[in-house]
Amino acid sequence: MNSDDLPLLLSWRMPYGRYQGRPLADLPGNYLNWFARRGFPPGKLGQLLALMHELDHNGLSSLLDPLRQR
Repeated sequence: MNSDDLPLLLSWRMPYGRYQGRPLADLPGNYLNWFARRGFPPGKLGQLLALMHELDHNGLSSLLDPLRQR
């Protein structure tokens, strides 16, 4: 994990699908799990979704709280 990716989870928005426009950090766990089962999209979006899945799955989403307060 690159620590520079954490702020991107708050600034990048889901470009398509049911949660289009929502910040990646705010995607529900079941949606992230669906991607984990089906495969993450290629490129930076897929990397960030995989990172958010790991944070959510391991109960580490609170690591983003200090970044939300900025």
